[in-house]
Amino acid sequence: MTDKVYIHPTSIVDEGVEIGEGTKVWHFSHIQSGAKIGKNCSLGQNVNISNHVIIGNGVKIQNNVSIYEGVELEDYVFCGPSCVFTNDLTPRARYPKNHKYEKTLIKHEATLGANSTIVCGHVVGEYAMVAAGAVVSKNVKPHALMAGVPAKQIGWVCNCGQVLNKELFCRDCGRSYIIKDGYLMAHSKLQEVSAE
Repeated sequence: MTDKVYIHPTSIVDEGVEIGEGTKVWHFSHIQSGAKIGKNCSLGQNVNISNHVIIGNGVKIQNNVSIYEGVELEDYVFCGPSCVFTNDLTPRARYPKNHKYEKTLIKHEATLGANSTIVCGHVVGEYAMVAAGAVVSKNVKPHALMAGVPAKQIGWVCNCGQVLNKELFCRDCGRSYIIKDGYLMAHSKLQEVSAE
């Protein structure tokens, strides 16, 4: 850690933690041994980061989120308030798993809404958006808009986070997309460039 990291006095950071410069850890949070947190992250009030969790750069974790061992957040992931992660599909108090946890990967720039639940063992694709209260129990495609219990895809979202219209065009930033093999892909700009 450097002196360019802000840790609120009520928070606890265990030995063996790596935190990148520009990161801020707010009230009543706990970062456990072996956790790695990138640069310019924001961890809200009452956030728990378990042992050996990896968090990329520019990640925002809102209040009351616990990120358990086996979970990885890539760069610029957004976790809404009280977002829930799991790491054990068959938990028992009497029979602990001893660090044999399911892996969960949240790809870069994905958004997880308030009170959403990410069941362990899945990948949430880049730029995906999981609606508030949704329960993700399967892998999520990049750019997919997921909602409901269990979460189902109800649309697509742009890199900028806006929901795309039926023509797969973003009215906010002007990007356009196509569907190829069931996945959203940026529409080629080659024709526009050559026409100028």
